[in-house]
Amino acid sequence: MSDAGIAPFAQRVDIVRDFARSDLFDRTFREGMALVEETAAYLDGDGRRDSRILSREDALLYAGESMRLTTRLMQIASWLLVQRAVREGDMEAADACDDKYRLSPANAVELNEQHTILPEGLLTLLDRSNRLYDRISHMDKRMFVEAEADLPMANPVLDQMARLQSAFGVSL
Repeated sequence: MSDAGIAPFAQRVDIVRDFARSDLFDRTFREGMALVEETAAYLDGDGRRDSRILSREDALLYAGESMRLTTRLMQIASWLLVQRAVREGDMEAADACDDKYRLSPANAVELNEQHTILPEGLLTLLDRSNRLYDRISHMDKRMFVEAEADLPMANPVLDQMARLQSAFGVSL
């Protein structure tokens, strides 16, 4: 990797490290984990009861949306846990920059007339998880995607010239 590629990566690592130490991260982490716990309690309790009174077709819709909800929340929790690992020194910020830790594209639920038959508790959790996912996705893009796009592009000609200068010890 050229020196031009090292500096941008170092800047991204600094962004990750700074975010992990921020109050914004603290608030987001608490909100995300609380939503995971609240969702689990709902799906194991009131949600189970609510789904039993639905028609077979509506229960299938409920099952699909509850799976989409839990998948989205697990993506949120995984992203937050990576950031916490950086904060606590269990993971290097450079490792957290790996693409495998990025959020996958959201499959936001468009609430339509069909969804109005779903229990209010599930609809509320779907809405809250969508909004939290959108916020975290925005943070992820700002930290990784846009941060990289904002960095100056390396000039391959200048890189070659620097290598030649280094190899031959002459100024070109």
